[in-house]
Amino acid sequence: MTEIFSDTGIRQLTQMFLAIIFFHTSEYILAIVIHGASRVTLSSLLITKHYALAMLVSVLEYIVEIVLFPGMKQHWWISNLGLVMIVFGEIIRKTAIITAGRSFTHLIKIRHEEHHRLVTEGVYRIMRHPSYSGFLIWSVGTQVMLCNPVSAIAFAFVVWRFFAERIPYEEHYLMQFFGTEYVEYAQRVPSGVPFVN
Repeated sequence: MTEIFSDTGIRQLTQMFLAIIFFHTSEYILAIVIHGASRVTLSSLLITKHYALAMLVSVLEYIVEIVLFPGMKQHWWISNLGLVMIVFGEIIRKTAIITAGRSFTHLIKIRHEEHHRLVTEGVYRIMRHPSYSGFLIWSVGTQVMLCNPVSAIAFAFVVWRFFAERIPYEEHYLMQFFGTEYVEYAQRVPSGVPFVN
């Protein structure tokens, strides 16, 4: 059990908790800056029961593995790759949020609002859903950084599946709002989530 308090355990778990705190705090602050405090609720922190459970399971996997197989957590190049993924995912996601401005919301809009515009510049030139791509990279990166093989695979699958179902639903409304302009945009720019057109 002392392995948890080793330099490796303290470093990796601290990085994990700091990544989570920074991600959610910055999401909330950006939502307030963009939409105003009166229009932002705690749901802007994006913490659901399923999400909290997934993070708890990943920490439990980490504890079990560092106690039973401490050498597993000593692969610094893997852990550092995960840290790079976390930073890269954050940059992509936050760039997407800032670029979209008021057109970005955490909940899918099913009614077109006056300020809602089709954003095709900046990172949206490269992918249609950069915020989803950034979150996918970030979430898997947290598990790669912890050298958690089971959670890394599980996070990749679950997050990918979530977005694979969400993107068609969201794009249904985007096509209603923006018509052929969105259809043409979708034909020339990939989604940003692997294997989701």
